[in-house]
Amino acid sequence: MINIPGELLTKIIKRALARGGDYADVYVEHESPLSIQLEDDRLEKIVTGTESGIGVRVLFRGKSAYAYSNDFSEASLLQIADAVSAAVREESAKDTVLDLRQIRPSVDFVIMHRPSDVPMERKIALVENANRAAKGVSSKIKQVSVIYRDSAQRVKIATSDGNVAEDERIYTLALVQVVASDGDALQTGYEPLGGLTGFELFEENPFEETAVKAARKAVAMLSARKAPGGRMPVVISSEAGGTMIHEAVGHGLEADLAQQGLSVYTNKAGQQIASPLVTIIDDATLPNKRGSFRFDDEGTPSQRTVLVDKGVLKCYMYDRLTSMKEGRASTGNGRRQSYKERPIPRMTNTFIAPHKGDPLEIIGSVEKGFFVKKMGGGQVNTVTGEFVFEVSEGYIIEKGQVGEPVRGATLVGNGPDVLKSIDMVGGDLGFAIGTCGKDSQGVPVSDAMPTLRIPEMVVGGEV
Repeated sequence: MINIPGELLTKIIKRALARGGDYADVYVEHESPLSIQLEDDRLEKIVTGTESGIGVRVLFRGKSAYAYSNDFSEASLLQIADAVSAAVREESAKDTVLDLRQIRPSVDFVIMHRPSDVPMERKIALVENANRAAKGVSSKIKQVSVIYRDSAQRVKIATSDGNVAEDERIYTLALVQVVASDGDALQTGYEPLGGLTGFELFEENPFEETAVKAARKAVAMLSARKAPGGRMPVVISSEAGGTMIHEAVGHGLEADLAQQGLSVYTNKAGQQIASPLVTIIDDATLPNKRGSFRFDDEGTPSQRTVLVDKGVLKCYMYDRLTSMKEGRASTGNGRRQSYKERPIPRMTNTFIAPHKGDPLEIIGSVEKGFFVKKMGGGQVNTVTGEFVFEVSEGYIIEKGQVGEPVRGATLVGNGPDVLKSIDMVGGDLGFAIGTCGKDSQGVPVSDAMPTLRIPEMVVGGEV
């Protein structure tokens, strides 16, 4: 980590506020990523390196000015501070008094085996063994892609509030994508692993088993008939993770979209927006989850935020800028992809809280319907709440039992309508991981939900 003395951080912040402004901060980042990619039994890429940079921001009259550089000389840093200051041009500047002090995080995370301490040969063997395991499932496996990534990101944030926050984020990620074919039929299986964790990830979740799981799913879907379409009861398994909640609901609860009127949940605080069985939480303090951290990218300590409590909208997800507009505190959701971008409100680990239902009883309550085991990609309109999601693994429910697999299904609906209609929520909870995209930025997240039942929903398929 490039060390910038406190005296220089103070000077940068004062220069950024020289022409006025409500708030300023400095974001320093150093990252060392590694990526290994195997495809068609060959190691295609091994990419490693380091990147460092710094960004300076000032907030004024509900707006922000931001500049960044990878030049850490004092002259360059003061130049970018002057650049953001020039955007303010207020009538009178404030006398900024700063006494920078280190703040402690509210949580900590244990990393047992730092990826940087693991030999490259072991990482390559991990990828190659996963490839062999997937290939060995069936002669119908035609292609296997395996990716391993790790990174060590260190950040330091100094603010005009006088706070200095530091965080180290160790990420480990591995994923397998398998293509199976039989005649004209072609199906894929995809399984990821990852978190704010070290190489112990693979002790708890053997990667070869993950590869076999992806391969078996691809092969099973080859013999599946096309999904029937129409309105029917839908049970979504906890194994599906919270993809639907993340996309159809979560983005609409990010404060910038809500404040701009680009969310179906704009001005709905205090209103019933979901079933009383539904409580939605965003929690960056969860141990070693992919969306966890000690401080967000504005130096706000991570926290647990109840967004929806028993169906009532309680809170949006705020960063510093959006919270200042409403005269409230940030919820610790200011996140950015790197020092090259300014922070915006983003989810962390977002989930529907488990309730009391037995997952088997929830399935058993459906005479005829559709069971979603794994979700795929989709599209959401945050203004209207309308969504379409692909189902990567789905089954017919017959007489309260999960029956034959079907392929090509989609879920079509409206986020608020679906939330209000949920009438059974299980006591289990399953997490999925991903990289969430917004405003051309990607950040690591996880999402989760228990097994739940939607009494009637449009399933896209054959009619």
